[in-house]
Amino acid sequence: MTVVALLSVAPVIEDSMAGEVAKAVDALEEYDVSYETNPMGTVIEAETTDELFAAAQAAHDAVDADRVSTVLKIDDKRTRDVDASEKVAVVEEHLGRPATNRDE
Repeated sequence: MTVVALLSVAPVIEDSMAGEVAKAVDALEEYDVSYETNPMGTVIEAETTDELFAAAQAAHDAVDADRVSTVLKIDDKRTRDVDASEKVAVVEEHLGRPATNRDE
């Protein structure tokens, strides 16, 4: 089983959140998950929901602020393994092009 999730952890502050977000992302290194951070959050892949929830909890706890906002959206396909890159590839197949308008 592969569990794919979108995790967003941020302090509720007026200044830049980058330093605290970096702490949350760094906390994921202690877990058996793969991840990719983007401007809106971090996509995480894990073999089990237990590992996913533990990693998300660690990321949440890593942020040092009086108030922390965490959003976790999970796609738990229980009958087959599909990783995040496969999900994007299927969309790109339908588009007939990369799912971005950036020149990379």
